[in-house]
Amino acid sequence: MKLWDKGYDVDSFVEKFTTGEDYILDMRILPHDIKATKVHAEVLHKAGILSDEDLLKIKGALNELLKLYKEGKIEIRIEDEDCHTVIENFLTEKLGEIGKKIHTARSRNDQVLTALRLYYRESLGDISEAVKSLISSVKNFSKKYGNVQFPGFTHTRKAMPTDFKTWSGALVDSLKDDLRFLKSVMDITDQSPLGTGAGYGVPLNIDREYSAKKLGFKKLQKNPIYAQNSRGKFEGMIMHALSQISLDLNRFSSDIIFLSFLKILRLDARITTGSSIMPQKKNPDVLELIRGYHHKVLSNEIFVMSIVSNMIMGYHRDYQLLKKVVFETFDILIDMIRAMDVVFKNMTVDEKKSFEMMDDEIFATHRVYELVKKGVPFREAYKIVAEEFKEK
Repeated sequence: MKLWDKGYDVDSFVEKFTTGEDYILDMRILPHDIKATKVHAEVLHKAGILSDEDLLKIKGALNELLKLYKEGKIEIRIEDEDCHTVIENFLTEKLGEIGKKIHTARSRNDQVLTALRLYYRESLGDISEAVKSLISSVKNFSKKYGNVQFPGFTHTRKAMPTDFKTWSGALVDSLKDDLRFLKSVMDITDQSPLGTGAGYGVPLNIDREYSAKKLGFKKLQKNPIYAQNSRGKFEGMIMHALSQISLDLNRFSSDIIFLSFLKILRLDARITTGSSIMPQKKNPDVLELIRGYHHKVLSNEIFVMSIVSNMIMGYHRDYQLLKKVVFETFDILIDMIRAMDVVFKNMTVDEKKSFEMMDDEIFATHRVYELVKKGVPFREAYKIVAEEFKEK
């Protein structure tokens, strides 16, 4: 039974269209919704809505539902619409009138916000750990090859000498900044919306501080209208933090592709693919896909930020469209990070080729400064060295 059922039928196509993919996507947040429902039951118990026995029965039923979920024995059907319906119907079927009490003092609006916030917290933690693992792999690469010099480039032309410690360190430093950004976003979004109802609170005295603390939120999102308005706003912050990570992976993928084309970097056969017609080919497909997926992450970020603009206060069904792109972005990015981790573990430096590319022109700027140290004004020194390379 639908939670909003009032005894009339909805056109079958309209029902299918409005449900969309929620019945599939909500499998991802079902365990988080169960966790929040347990705490909500405790809040109702504190408010005198549920008796001691009611609370025990509801918790027992929710534990059973979670067990069935972990065993793969629970599915959300299209007629259920979402995970919230599955939970309430399960409790009602198991416990009768007691189960019908569980939706007291909440709406599906604050219910989904809460489940999503718990999911985001967990997923952002997973991203953070994956980034830390990648940083470790990059540092190991630097320990092996950090002292090897090679030409740095500007405008895709040789510029000045650098080394792999400096190059790999640029990725490490950038990822560390990404982690700081990620943490700030986690701090902002780590607010409990439970108890704000459909955006205007509930006419019942409930202990929202208790539920926030029990669910591990750092703070309570007090303003009920902002709780609804923050949907999309918080997702936008998350998506921007994720796109900063994907941007770093995108740019370093291009570096690795370029340096491996110059044969300064060597990619192990295990991270390359072949051609169906050219037997000599070892293609950096994994890096091209990492580079390409950044644009998918970026387009998802733009979609999230645009979908929530121009809305008046309160809930709108447009919000439903956020789930798929946010979930998809988490999946894409964790794979991008892990793929880059594998690349750094299976990539070597050709020291001989690096040395061969360190010709006279790469030291032109150093020649300028040798003259500067002898008292020649910089601009004069610049012109002297420039003359040396006119014919080269």
